[in-house]
Amino acid sequence: MLHTPHSPAPRPRARSRRRLRAAALLASAVSVCLVAASAPPTPLGVGDRLFPHLGNPGYDVAAYDLSFTYSGSNSKPLKAVTVIDARTTADLERINLDFAHGKVDSVEVDGEPAGFATAGEDLVVTPEDALDEGEWTRITVRHSSDPVYSEDRQGGWVRTADGLAMANQADVAHLVFPCNDHPSDKARFTFHVTAPDGLTAVANGLPTDVERAGGTTTWSYRTRHPMATELAQVSIGRSTVLHRTGPHGLPVRDVVPTEHRAALEPWLAKTPEQIAWMEKKAGRYPFETYGLLMADATTGFELETQTLTLFERELFTEPAYPQWYVESIMVHELAHQWFGNSVTPATWSDLWLNEGHATWYEALYAEETADRPVAERMKAAYGASDRWRAAGGPPAAPKPPKNGSKTGIFRANVYDGAALVLYALRQEIGRPAFEGLERAWTATHRDGTATTADFVRLASETAGRDLTGFFQAWLYGEKTPPMPGHPDWKPSAETAPAKTSQAAHGE
Repeated sequence: MLHTPHSPAPRPRARSRRRLRAAALLASAVSVCLVAASAPPTPLGVGDRLFPHLGNPGYDVAAYDLSFTYSGSNSKPLKAVTVIDARTTADLERINLDFAHGKVDSVEVDGEPAGFATAGEDLVVTPEDALDEGEWTRITVRHSSDPVYSEDRQGGWVRTADGLAMANQADVAHLVFPCNDHPSDKARFTFHVTAPDGLTAVANGLPTDVERAGGTTTWSYRTRHPMATELAQVSIGRSTVLHRTGPHGLPVRDVVPTEHRAALEPWLAKTPEQIAWMEKKAGRYPFETYGLLMADATTGFELETQTLTLFERELFTEPAYPQWYVESIMVHELAHQWFGNSVTPATWSDLWLNEGHATWYEALYAEETADRPVAERMKAAYGASDRWRAAGGPPAAPKPPKNGSKTGIFRANVYDGAALVLYALRQEIGRPAFEGLERAWTATHRDGTATTADFVRLASETAGRDLTGFFQAWLYGEKTPPMPGHPDWKPSAETAPAKTSQAAHGE
């Protein structure tokens, strides 16, 4: 789903036509209006199989403009303003936004005050005038954004030793800001973050402005490409921003705790070469910048937030992790910029396309740079695959998460289990066709969303034969099919010895 960078201004004349039409029909419609007004607000969703209440029908977001004011304490709510530019895809009496865990002070629709109410985890907005299908509209919400959560509903803000970062995957961006919180509705983002002097704020995209006044600094950033809400990133802390150059002059910027800058530099210096390695596999890097955000926090996961990947600092400073392993995790998250970020899953059941590919390139990088054979890792995964399918569902039909678990769908079946599918595909169609498919996939769906069916279709076109049956068995079967080229591989009754990646969520 592609969007223009900036939506046209709303058209007041359309509102005037509606008012005239409404006046002419007032006498006959008054009873209908009374019934509609009395209907209570209800939560909606786009019907995602795994997160049925995420997202909302009736509009397509083109752009978010997010403003956060940070007090200096990461245990106090931030003051926030969210501006959403969207185009309606249906006539709307009400607009449902995903938002919870914040206090709403006011809502405006096209500059006019609007009513609002809470229903489930939706903020239901009632504009003064109904919206017609195909109309541009601007929704402005003034609210708080609270970084403190209950244990049974963890949110998107991550409290670090010196500030905040974001981790909104999979279903908690709407605990940070009002949005259409589903990856099928990508949009461009602008951020304005105000923080006390002495702190540094960084967000997705490239910087556009810095303003200093009254002991505070406001940092502004903007993305050049559309982004899913779950990939938004804002970092606030006592940080140093380091700059270097990647392939083709790509700006590479890293955000690190100032006191750990020297210790982290050897790791950060590896990024440009890793980007060049990925470009040979998947095509040119798809965004305007890249870098690592080293958070002084214990999260249990790393996260591929677009253009600025979130990492736990301890991954790089804990001596127990071997160098090859850390570097492969860096590549895992880097690969997501192509697989998951540029080409985004249309539904959460398509998650295997993200994690399977990231795990595949993690394993391939370890093979090519550290003599860790992919075949050995895949054989171990094959041995465990039946158990993974039983526990979490097959790769393209994962079982729903438990309530309140934002990482509940990130199981072994969508990491090494999905990478195993890609290995089987390479065995089935041959290395040249597989490598061509990978580059075609990222080029065909760049900046958009895609489904499993899209991948099956393109794979069949690339291979020159129908692969529907192959994928049906590998992606949806309760049991793992025989591995092409390895008739000796068998399911194992014991736990696989290979460490599965699960790099994005550490479950």
